[in-house]
Amino acid sequence: MTETPLLKVEGITKTYAGRIGCKDVSFDLWPGEVMGIVGESGSGKSTLLSCLAGHLAPDTGRVVFDTRAEGPRDVLAMSEPERRMLARTDWAFVHQNPRDGLRMGVSAGGNVGERLMAVGARHYGNIRAEAIDWLGRVEIAADRVDDRPRQFSGGMQQRLQIARNLVTGPRLVFMDEPTGGLDVSVQARLLDLLRGLVREMGLSAVIVTHDLAVVRLLADRLMVMKGGDVVEQGLTDQVLDDPQHAYTQLLVSSVLQV
Repeated sequence: MTETPLLKVEGITKTYAGRIGCKDVSFDLWPGEVMGIVGESGSGKSTLLSCLAGHLAPDTGRVVFDTRAEGPRDVLAMSEPERRMLARTDWAFVHQNPRDGLRMGVSAGGNVGERLMAVGARHYGNIRAEAIDWLGRVEIAADRVDDRPRQFSGGMQQRLQIARNLVTGPRLVFMDEPTGGLDVSVQARLLDLLRGLVREMGLSAVIVTHDLAVVRLLADRLMVMKGGDVVEQGLTDQVLDDPQHAYTQLLVSSVLQV
């Protein structure tokens, strides 16, 4: 573990017309670590993820990322071009609905290739070869490289979105319900794929999910949110096997539908 966290979140607060989205959330994320965030609908987990990823401006707080070139920088204080470049290179975002993260009118290979071109790749042959390689890594056959995402199943679309996001080797990935809406068997296959890629690439990730099985499999640490507050956090196994807060106990015992 390095001395500097990859991501340092300090006092993130967001309100909507007086309603609390998330309140005074702080944590450090270290290189190669996966943080899971769980809670029922309206708990604030998605609001927090949107603030961390730069999709939503918080009212107060800082999101400090350890950049390659300049060291720790407050992402919220970056210029818009700097944030866009960060989102194309060192950051990635996997949406719950893959249609939000793919260009449905562009081929599978083109979806992956576009991310490479955004970081300067120009040789068509190399781009196509890299796209085919990544399709294979997410279990999509090479002969589907020219097919459009709309020709794929939901699980294949999600795997394609993952390939599009990871092809440039990001250091931090935000995932919003990555297995949501998929059949149980498809979820299991996708989770195995994600776990393998996280370990292989040494990725850091922040994962929002309603499914405790997802965080048990993927997350090193777990944060439980209720009403915008973090009510409990710690090592995933400790939180799930010995929950201390009454709300976490209800989540674990499945009394609450999350």
